[in-house]
Formats: sequence, structure tokens, C-alpha cells
Amino acid sequence: MRLPLRRSRPAGPPVPFIVGVTRSGTTLLRLMLDAHPEMAIPPETHFVPALIKATRKRGVTCEEAHAIVTGHRQWGDFNLDSAALLERYCALDRIDPETTMRAFFELYAEGQGKPRWGDKTPNYVKRMKQIDRWIPEAKFVHMIRDGRDAALSRFKRILKDPPPMEIVAERWVRKIEDARAAGDDLDYIEVQYESLVRDTEPQLRRIAEFLELPWDDSMLHYYERAADRLAEMHRDLPSEEGKPLRPADHRKEAHVLTSKPPDPSRLARWKQDMSPEDIDAFESVAAPMLRELGYDVIGDGAGEAPAAAPAGEEGAGS
Repeated sequence: MRLPLRRSRPAGPPVPFIVGVTRSGTTLLRLMLDAHPEMAIPPETHFVPALIKATRKRGVTCEEAHAIVTGHRQWGDFNLDSAALLERYCALDRIDPETTMRAFFELYAEGQGKPRWGDKTPNYVKRMKQIDRWIPEAKFVHMIRDGRDAALSRFKRILKDPPPMEIVAERWVRKIEDARAAGDDLDYIEVQYESLVRDTEPQLRRIAEFLELPWDDSMLHYYERAADRLAEMHRDLPSEEGKPLRPADHRKEAHVLTSKPPDPSRLARWKQDMSPEDIDAFESVAAPMLRELGYDVIGDGAGEAPAAAPAGEEGAGS
């Protein structure tokens, strides 16, 4: 277990950023934390890097910053009023990455009736230092899932031919290694998806303590409101350069099991659903990291695979 680096923080409460490889349980943790009466976490934002890049320059207007956020294909997920965000931006004393990010997230949290906010965008695992520069109270929760299960889950949703399994394994290892290197200088912890599913309350208590979030049992019952929270995403996600349109039913189905309690029987699906060739290819690259994280490696004589679950199901979270 990697412990967070202790350092002085600003007076405000910590801001969680949930990051990790796609399909590693980030949605599951988002819903758990968002169920807390004090915490609001929107659907994936994705616009933060572009907003930082634009607003760190002098002379950027409130209208230009507003256009970056509202022009992003994720904007329709947030159920926010465009005019209200523009009013916030134009009332700022200055336009820079910190003020514009805070204004967006504060507006979203107010709409949810919550005093605190966070973010869940997996790919920000590559942007942690950049975010920390502008939001110094940021605390990063890196979700890690067995890369073979993450690959299986993603390939069920992918809308084009998947890359070779060796490439998938290389990316999985590299993202974990790069995140750890960046995390040495940040407030950063790792949470394994499998531990969160098997030992939900102890892991959630650890995360809540890290985030200085008072414990509330509502986080354990996140699934009771999951459908309502994920309804924000039930629209077609428009296409953009390099990314195809994602139909609403495709997006909804990706998170269908978050409306149920965590189910440990859904773990290690790769043992029965992944071909021996793909297992060999993944482990040929990632075996050392798999072992370090405590995952079975077939080459080490892993035990019998568990009984297969009904077809069409998979682990909750993304």
C-alpha cells in the first residue's frame, strides 16, 4: 500500500480527483463519494487540460473561457445553465486556470445542494501535476484494477478494433508507473478495485479519512441513487476529432451494474472470459506489475478459475 505524502495544505477542504486506467472502477468510487451529503462529483469532465492551456495565457476573456467548457462534447452531461456559467466567469476578478475550474465545479456542486466538489476523469491520471499546480488542495485517488479485467471490460464497449493485447498491457503498466512517479510529489493514494469490492466499508473509510470527509453510511448505499445520478449521461455523446459518436444506450449499458451492491463474484473474469493467447500476451509484458499488485499470474500456476457467471454481466464501475 502506497501512503500519501504529508505536506501542508490550503485552508479549504481536500478536493478529490479520481483517476486511473479506463474501466478500473472510477465510476463506482465516484458514485460512492457522490452519495455523501457533502460531496458532488460530476460525470467525466475532460475539458480541464484545454481550459488550463487556454486560461494560463494573459488576455483571455470570460467569453473565451466559457466557450471552451460549453463547447466540449461533455458539456451536456452536467445539466448546467450556460448563461449561469458565463455570468460566473465574467464576475471573476481574473481569468486563469484556478478561477475558471473552481467556478465550474462550484456551480455544479451548488446545483446538487452540496458544499464540496471533486472530479472523476480517468485520463487525468496523466495530468495530476498540472491539476495540482492550480488546485493545491487536490488529492488524487488512483483506482487500479487487474489489467486483464480492465481490458476485457473495455473491449466489450469499444466501437472499433481493439489494439493488440501486448500494447494494452504496456499502456496499463506505463500508466501505473507514471502515476506513481508523479504521486511521489502529490497527495496521492492507490485503491485496488478488487479491495473496494471485497472490503467496501474499510476501503471507503480509508478513502474518506484521506479526503478529510466525515464518515456517512450513505456511501455504502450509493447504488440506491445510481440510476438517477447516471441519468445525466443518458444522451448521445457527440463525435469529435478522433472520437466517434457514443450512443446513449451504449453509455448507459457500460455502467448498468452500479445500480447493484458490489459483487465479489464478478472479479477475475479474465480467468474464464479471456483467451489463453490474450492471457499469455498480457502477462508477457505485465507479469511483474501483476505480481507486485498481488494478482494471479497463470505462469505462476494460478488456481482453478471460478465458475462462470451468467452471460452478459461484468463488474460494476469504469
